[in-house]
Amino acid sequence: MALPRNPRLTVPGSGTDAEAHWIEPLNDGSHVLIRPLRQEDRDREVEFIRNLSPESRHFRFLGAIKEIGPALLNQLMEVDFHEKMAFVALAHQDGKLIEVGVSRYAATKESGQCECAVTVADAWQHRGLGTALMRHLIEAARQNGFKHMYSIDAAANVHVQALAHDLGFYSSRDPQDATQLVHSLQL
Repeated sequence: MALPRNPRLTVPGSGTDAEAHWIEPLNDGSHVLIRPLRQEDRDREVEFIRNLSPESRHFRFLGAIKEIGPALLNQLMEVDFHEKMAFVALAHQDGKLIEVGVSRYAATKESGQCECAVTVADAWQHRGLGTALMRHLIEAARQNGFKHMYSIDAAANVHVQALAHDLGFYSSRDPQDATQLVHSLQL
């Protein structure tokens, strides 16, 4: 199912609006709220990572991680709407709003380039949520003047490979680590 084109965001100089949000229909008929990550999501982010399967945590952080430390959490929560951007997907479960996915990018030292990542809760995979999160992220990167986006992922992560292909990323082996792929997109 094709997702509607993202509306243009309008905060001058920031490339995105901290209050922007979208209700996204997923392939299975369910809906999620997608919006920029906020400081109020800090506990949700911890719970989200804690509830990922060991495989999903490994794919997200390219290594084994059980608990998220304060320094890493601070880094993940740091969003400035230009150099660092993150979109969170939220859904109602048992009367409360929970995080079910997140996409993010961070500018690199190379001008016009950013590195990205997307993670979807295990129970929410294969519904089109990763695609929806990445479309918002790609649009924000374009609006913020980035020309190239890339991701480094485990070669065993076939779900990200399929997502990258569907979004038009070019994939190649990481020349520094044969167990990883680099997915690149010209914006």
